[in-house]
Amino acid sequence: MSIYGNLDKKAGSLRRPGLFYFAAATLAPFGKILNVDCRIVLAVALVLSFETTARSQDEKSISDLRNALIALSPRTVDPNEAALLSETAHHTSRQLAREYGVTGDPAIHNYLIGIGARTRGICADYVHDIGARLRELRFKTLVLRWGTAWEKESTENNGLIVTARNQAFEDGIILDGWRRAGRLFWCRVRDDHEYEVELYPALNQLGKQSHSGITAWKEDLKGTASLQPQPASPNAQRKRKSSGQARN
Repeated sequence: MSIYGNLDKKAGSLRRPGLFYFAAATLAPFGKILNVDCRIVLAVALVLSFETTARSQDEKSISDLRNALIALSPRTVDPNEAALLSETAHHTSRQLAREYGVTGDPAIHNYLIGIGARTRGICADYVHDIGARLRELRFKTLVLRWGTAWEKESTENNGLIVTARNQAFEDGIILDGWRRAGRLFWCRVRDDHEYEVELYPALNQLGKQSHSGITAWKEDLKGTASLQPQPASPNAQRKRKSSGQARN
């Protein structure tokens, strides 16, 4: 996303108040026993509630993404690679948000970068850093690609696209750590209605939902090249060869 992107109204919209009240009721007696301010107890309960909700959301999303990756090409995609990619991408996205200092809406974080209060955390940073972690895993049945939507416009976004081998870019799955402030967003590229070319703007303005089915996502070939595993150095190859000869 560009430095001054649109506010993401969906970010952080999922809440589970029941967990909060349960945690507060559980911790309140301990607060009285230890003579701790109830406001502190409630703050702790709130944190526990959000952490529990986030864990639950991520666990389901990790499983669903794994299945979606396998569905890209059931005969060729290795289920173990799909599981590893999904889990790594989810955990890395959360970790990066903490490292970037993201505390709220991603567009506000972009604004903080623009005024110098933060240094990293725009959409391209997520793609680069999540991609770097996944690149180390050297997948054989899945391919990492760099996607860009609305390039050089105020609404520009960058995302990590995953496809099966020899599969079209548009048939892949987009991974976007920026859009939900660290909670990994993913969907099929063709199903990403937030980034599609609208052929019927008049209908949309009247409040009717219409989708063109034409994605605004395009592959950045230079970015894709940066996501590919680097060939082993000659020294490493010689070392492996020497080790093999020694065992023989």
